[in-house]
Amino acid sequence: MTMKLYMTPGSCSTSINILMEELDLTFEAYIVNLMAGEQYQPEFLAINPKATIPALVLADGSALTDFISIAWWLANTYAGNKKLLPSDLLDQARVLEAMSYVVNTIHGQGFARIFTAETFAPHGSDLEAVRKMGREIVDRGFAVISQQLDGRAYLVDRFTIADLALFYVEFWADRTGIHLPERCHEHYQLLLQRPVIRQVMFEEGYGVIYQ
Repeated sequence: MTMKLYMTPGSCSTSINILMEELDLTFEAYIVNLMAGEQYQPEFLAINPKATIPALVLADGSALTDFISIAWWLANTYAGNKKLLPSDLLDQARVLEAMSYVVNTIHGQGFARIFTAETFAPHGSDLEAVRKMGREIVDRGFAVISQQLDGRAYLVDRFTIADLALFYVEFWADRTGIHLPERCHEHYQLLLQRPVIRQVMFEEGYGVIYQ
């Protein structure tokens, strides 16, 4: 059975799409229209009761339904295709540490408040305050990551799955007019030159970012 990736173009699942292409994997991609609420349809809930993307259905029919878990499993399972994790255990922990901060803080606490303020605000009058808090979390998060990038091109000594996590929030910042610190901007521009990333972004309809 071929693996199936359930994703939404331009979302965090874009980086899983990129990762699977980087690893030269054969898989089927299925688009989940979040704006239309397709994540709440019975067919998708049978795959992922959390109603979130990405979701990866494996060859045995089971599913992984979390960005970090999917990225970690793919990088470990297909390490022979292209090493996207360091061999040293401490460096692996650094990758996981950085990826967790990006996904759980910059995305989960910051951009989530910017994009879906209504889920954090009990009253409509609180929406702008929620978005403001989200922006503060995002700015603070990028500042932390910028310090980690000081003197290096990638979050650790080479390109890893942590850089793909950082890429999608940098992409969101770019699309929403949020200023990236210089080192994050350089990281973003570096990743945009990777052939696989260029390919996937064009396929998902974002070729304009290269103009």
